[in-house]
Amino acid sequence: MNRPYVDDKLFHFGFQLGVNIGSFGITDSEVPDSITGEIYHSRVGSMLPGFHVGFVSDLRLCRYLNLRFCPGIQFMSRTITFKTESGNPVVGTPGKTGKDIDVLAMPLYLPLYLKWSAEREGNYRPYVIFGGGASFNVSRDREKPILMNLTDYFCEVGFGVDLYFRWFKFCPEISYRIGFADQLYPASKRMELAPNEAFYSNSISRMTSHCICLTFNFE
Repeated sequence: MNRPYVDDKLFHFGFQLGVNIGSFGITDSEVPDSITGEIYHSRVGSMLPGFHVGFVSDLRLCRYLNLRFCPGIQFMSRTITFKTESGNPVVGTPGKTGKDIDVLAMPLYLPLYLKWSAEREGNYRPYVIFGGGASFNVSRDREKPILMNLTDYFCEVGFGVDLYFRWFKFCPEISYRIGFADQLYPASKRMELAPNEAFYSNSISRMTSHCICLTFNFE
């Protein structure tokens, strides 16, 4: 067995690298645009893969349970597609009945997890994680019609496996993260936003963040 006593340590540390795919849970406002009278519907048109890096700190609570704090930063991009209910062209895009808007985000996330591990078998040990935390968007593009709020609160569940090598543990992990706070920054608070672009924000009632992460922990 590689590193037979590594799980008996009270504390241990590591780092993580990973890729992610983000999406939004969008609720339309169904409010007609004040200029055209159109009702706009929105959905996530495409989800480009992003990546994240982080730090692992682990506290052993008992033989099968660990408390983990894994701060990190993500780089994400999502595209929201807007279409008119009537099929008429969207304002600002002559002849087109849809418009795509890229929403970029770079959240700094601060999660706290409980990790429950099964009994070790040879050099592998499966586990599940669950927890939650807060994130803070450290980069926003104010030139876009859609702007995200600075903070979010989320819960997360996932599973993975500890693979024991001679000098370290390699732990691939898949998790699903769902946010609870409304991520849409209202157009009424954006003085820089042109009036003919405010209806994109106004057509959305609520927008929450969703993310699937594939993470590689090195501990």
